[in-house]
Amino acid sequence: MSTRLSSEQRSSGPQETPDEHGAFPRLDGDQIDQIALHGTRRPTREGEVLYAEGDRDHDFFVIVSGVVQVLENGEVVRVHGPGRFLGELGLLEGQPSFVTAVVAQPGEVVQLTAAELTELVRNDPVLGGLVLRAYLMRRAVLIGRGSGLQIIGSCFSPDTKRLLEFAARNRIPHRLVDIDNDSDAEELLRRFGVTVHQTPVVVVPGGGTLRNPGNRELAQALGLHASSPPSDLTDLLVVGAGPGGLAAVVYGAADGLGVVAVDSVAAGGQAGTTSRIENYLGFPTGISGPDLTERAVLQAGKFGVPVNVSAEAVSFSAHDGHYVVGFDDSSQVRTRSLVIATGARYRRLDLPRLADFESTDVYYAATIHEARACRANPVAIVGGGNSAGQAAVFLADRVPQVHLVVRGGDLNKDMSRYLVDRVTSHPRIEVLLHHEVVELLGGDKLDGVVVEDNRNHDRRALQVRALFVFIGAKPCTTWLSSLIALDDDGFVLTGEHVATDDSWWHKGRRPFPLETNRPGVFAIGDVRSGSIKRVGSAVGEGAMVVRLVHDHLSFGASR
Repeated sequence: MSTRLSSEQRSSGPQETPDEHGAFPRLDGDQIDQIALHGTRRPTREGEVLYAEGDRDHDFFVIVSGVVQVLENGEVVRVHGPGRFLGELGLLEGQPSFVTAVVAQPGEVVQLTAAELTELVRNDPVLGGLVLRAYLMRRAVLIGRGSGLQIIGSCFSPDTKRLLEFAARNRIPHRLVDIDNDSDAEELLRRFGVTVHQTPVVVVPGGGTLRNPGNRELAQALGLHASSPPSDLTDLLVVGAGPGGLAAVVYGAADGLGVVAVDSVAAGGQAGTTSRIENYLGFPTGISGPDLTERAVLQAGKFGVPVNVSAEAVSFSAHDGHYVVGFDDSSQVRTRSLVIATGARYRRLDLPRLADFESTDVYYAATIHEARACRANPVAIVGGGNSAGQAAVFLADRVPQVHLVVRGGDLNKDMSRYLVDRVTSHPRIEVLLHHEVVELLGGDKLDGVVVEDNRNHDRRALQVRALFVFIGAKPCTTWLSSLIALDDDGFVLTGEHVATDDSWWHKGRRPFPLETNRPGVFAIGDVRSGSIKRVGSAVGEGAMVVRLVHDHLSFGASR
């Protein structure tokens, strides 16, 4: 019999949390019945804990009747009634719960295991899509609230900044408890038996503490895929999980290849640090880099390929007709083909005392986490490309003043036209063409920067509290040693650029597009020489390279 939700049911009990931009949709009776086919119905009792902070792989619940309260650190933050479902993105990714769910008024629920929910999301495009959209929005809500794990440390500590960046890059809800500014920091340190000298400390869901953990230790505690990559011979190893690498993983796994995916820090690459991508096909209102990344990671998981993080490639060699990649945890992966998708890192400014401020007030990404760290103070951004423009527009909505410092004289040279229009029309963005940052001001923290007009050498001090740098990129190719041909700037050469390498192309064919001077080794995205630095281009290369991998494997099998 179909379940129908009456207005009396919906309005009874504690005040229900209003829906936040689709984060808490209400299922109708038919939808609840459909979900019930995948799980079980059962009654609930008052005070029953459906799941607690720190629980992994807990069950998925749809409230048929009754009321459930959601608690963070013992405080009620949300209330849900009939038709609502519980959980958030971590349930699909094997991460610990950041909240506790307790029955406030008894009733009935539909209960699915995490595995049953995963199958529903994979196989039901309507209900699965509804749950996934809500879960993505709930993760954004948690991040915006500063919920989740607590990182207790000094804002001047390099290790504190490292942990904050790791959590942000992996889209883990978190907040900084600054021992220099937060009044409750001392009480928290006493509660956990930690001294100031032992910080930073990470308080993980469920109450456990980690004292200055390394990235891999923190990843393991948070349920990220931080184990060593599998060492068995695989069809395709993808090193780097930016948009191009993730596309190669998804298309390769969907085509039946055995795929291993590895990234040194987090999935998403530079795109994962972008507040909003507005020129990506199919998203007319734009999509945030973290949202795009999360969807791609879930797609990869749908085809059975987790992205192993905190494993940095450090060596590359050829052995017995296969390739071997070594990682910084002493593990190795043997593979028939390799996709190099390690991207590039933003270059550093050549400035005195830059290192003094990089641990605190100099940033190479602009997301909600960096915006929160600015504490509503003026900021400066160096760069004239799309990344700098996107950062300027994003930050200008959150801080009182943005100074965009551009060495050249024309924004249109490296920035998309739509973005130029938004930057130049924003009332809180000042564009300084023909200017360069020449000095950093401050003691323990950044108090300002000095900029110089490169035409007449006039100087001016900008009173800013944060500096964002987007000035081009350096390819991540040092691990490839001398076995892979690179251009003069260190980017990987492919296709016709290596066609004259007689040492490898005497085997009966010329290199495929995207293929390096080593047969079966491909490069895509920002790390490839001559690539177009756009998300759409990287995704296209990731899809294209899978076909070329098939051609390479077929060619080898036919010989």
